[in-house]
Amino acid sequence: MRTIASMSEYTIPTEAPKTGWDMHCHTVFSDGTETPTELVRLSREKGLHGVAICDHDTTAGWQEAEQAARTIGQPLIRGTEITAHDHGVSVHMLAYLYDPHAQHIRELFEATRQGRLERTKRMVALMSKDLPISWDDVMAQVRQGKRTTIGRPHIADALVAAGVYQNRSEAFAGAVSSSSPYYLPTPSPTASQVVEAIKAAGGVTVIAHAADPGRNTHVLSDEAIKALADQGLDGLEVWHRGNPEAARQRLLGLARQFHLLVTGGSDWHGAGKPNELGEYVTDDETVAQIAERGSIAVI
Repeated sequence: MRTIASMSEYTIPTEAPKTGWDMHCHTVFSDGTETPTELVRLSREKGLHGVAICDHDTTAGWQEAEQAARTIGQPLIRGTEITAHDHGVSVHMLAYLYDPHAQHIRELFEATRQGRLERTKRMVALMSKDLPISWDDVMAQVRQGKRTTIGRPHIADALVAAGVYQNRSEAFAGAVSSSSPYYLPTPSPTASQVVEAIKAAGGVTVIAHAADPGRNTHVLSDEAIKALADQGLDGLEVWHRGNPEAARQRLLGLARQFHLLVTGGSDWHGAGKPNELGEYVTDDETVAQIAERGSIAVI
């Protein structure tokens, strides 16, 4: 666990920053609808101080994002949103500035992506008995072939294309929801294993939308967050549309108690979600802490 001294110069923000970095964005390399180049361009256009690419369980979009950042002149943090679980609670971990060549990371991503793929195929097989959808329909929604992390959003898009739903959000409230009879959980590592793996690769870990009641019957407990903090967790994503105000205050209290960084991000998916790029951001001081702790450079 980090020492209190290492956090002595860090001031935890008490309210959502008005300016800064959007530290939670997705592209066509997972379940977003826009390219990494477009992500970087739009972040510059919106006046963001910088942006983080965080596709699910992959680094496939990093190279394009880096090229765009250098060409456009927009600061970029390379990251990934990693699917995990903690005693029955689904947990998404934002991992920043880690060595993508670390063997354990490569193996972890490959296993999770393969698990996602097989799970998605099984869900489609179940749905096809009742709905106009096939595996070919899902693959038609995949923009980057085998480099894409395939999952439920691609099922949702196929159902929209078939006219079953008007948009992805409707699909996620219906047949694609976690309460649907077609739902199957994603095989994934534990949150503890993710923290350990990213730390070993020199990276920074933050729990995404850490208190969003729409994602689990129960959110992570104080005890679970403390256990991860003791193991080396770096921060909590507090400023996110899924976290209710009361939950944000709870997370801020935990951040103070366990000496954690506080981040914000839009969870932008392009046209895939209503979330607007930059609707929540991370302040420059927190980003500087992340940059200092990471093992690869901010672009």
